[in-house]
Amino acid sequence: MLQIGDRTLHSRLIVGTGKYASFLQMRACHEASGTAMVTVAIRRVDLAAPQGSRILDYIDTERLTLLPNTSGCYTPEDAVTTARLAREALGTELIKLEVIGDDRTLYPDGEGTLEAARVLVKEGFTVLPYCPDDPVLCLRLAEIGCAAVMPLAAPIGSGLGIRNPYNLQIIRERVEVPVIVDAGVGTASDAALAMELGCDGVLLNTAIAAAKDPVKMAAAMKAGVEAGRLAFEAGRMPRRLYASASSPLDGVIGS
Repeated sequence: MLQIGDRTLHSRLIVGTGKYASFLQMRACHEASGTAMVTVAIRRVDLAAPQGSRILDYIDTERLTLLPNTSGCYTPEDAVTTARLAREALGTELIKLEVIGDDRTLYPDGEGTLEAARVLVKEGFTVLPYCPDDPVLCLRLAEIGCAAVMPLAAPIGSGLGIRNPYNLQIIRERVEVPVIVDAGVGTASDAALAMELGCDGVLLNTAIAAAKDPVKMAAAMKAGVEAGRLAFEAGRMPRRLYASASSPLDGVIGS
């Protein structure tokens, strides 16, 4: 179970809603992933569109929790305004906060994210900020009341996997709120590694939507997250430089 604010989710995998070939494919991927929460860019939600043509028509909101995001915002002010619109339009205080600092890399603006988060937390939002894998910034975000921190594994949509596992370990050790790896995951082994490091969840989109078989990849991501969490809870064996016999030598015949 993943606890975010006052919500308890049965899955530690959060899935996006963009880049799919169709809304039908998106829905199939959501089902295959076993996710309990999906994130949607509030700017893509057209409530005035005809029934059957809106993205929300293909999201089972009885089963899935909506996590609106401020995708496409480049200033704290714009992000705060977009979050307020999301709360009004969708009736939720949940918000995935994104303040982008660079147009080419889509790398998040740490300072701008912290500024916007302060405002939104004071206004009663449950804030999940997308941020650099900076332990100090994540600590500050947690201290001001964010419900989770969402450090990137690599740039959005890159599929490069976890570039700095040591920073993620430090973040997990220092902050008391959930740590959800967001952006850069490319395949199921990346998701499993994030969970083995002790992260509480994984948020991804392109890794599924851009796969050759998105539905199969969604199922693979589900398995990867579950396996990684189990491995973390089990505790891996110590690493050794030299071999160690897997069977005890005591009592061997002829010894």
